[in-house]
Amino acid sequence: MTTVSLRHARVRYGPLEALHGVTLAAAGPGLTVLLGRNGSGRTTALRALAGTVRLSGGAVVWDGVDVTRTPAHERARRGLCLVPERQAVFGSLTVRENLELAARSHDAALDAFPPLEALLARRAGTLSGGEQRMLALSRALLARARVVLVDEPAQGMSPAVAARTYELLSGLDACVVVAEQRLPPVLRGRAALVHELRRGAVVFSGEAGEYERRATRRPASPPSA
Repeated sequence: MTTVSLRHARVRYGPLEALHGVTLAAAGPGLTVLLGRNGSGRTTALRALAGTVRLSGGAVVWDGVDVTRTPAHERARRGLCLVPERQAVFGSLTVRENLELAARSHDAALDAFPPLEALLARRAGTLSGGEQRMLALSRALLARARVVLVDEPAQGMSPAVAARTYELLSGLDACVVVAEQRLPPVLRGRAALVHELRRGAVVFSGEAGEYERRATRRPASPPSA
């Protein structure tokens, strides 16, 4: 089993604190979802796990070892893969060249996302948003990482491709952590761990089913004047 966690993590961007002592954990094989609106801290939490932002307090722990001071490239070398929301592919390279950077054989990527086969000769920067997400995720699948962190994996995808994407992520032999604004429909009723963040703090941690039950009991917001 692989585990990654933030312990009392604080992150500052200049005078603003984006994470206020956040503690959360993810284990794999399995899927963990960081939920929250824009500005909630979900992307910052993901980047803190990856090491692309520095903590101003607290710790990042991977399989019981404090890796807070371990740089992002070293975490990647040890088996951590981050798929950011933006700039997740090399736009000047072709789809084929992007895939070859991850592995010599890219058959598994084309099996996962068949539409990519017709795009192999295209430059990645000319692809649609959904096509770029497929390419970025297929590179992550080829990497065979122990920890996979993905910011909004299904962004720009059709519902069918989004469902396929989550099936692939759920089937990985890895600790998979995704950041989303809302719980994806395909995960409803599934065994997934959810951490909800608001304004840089964790307000809920539990199974997806428990999160859904709590959400249905929340009172409706009053109409605006």
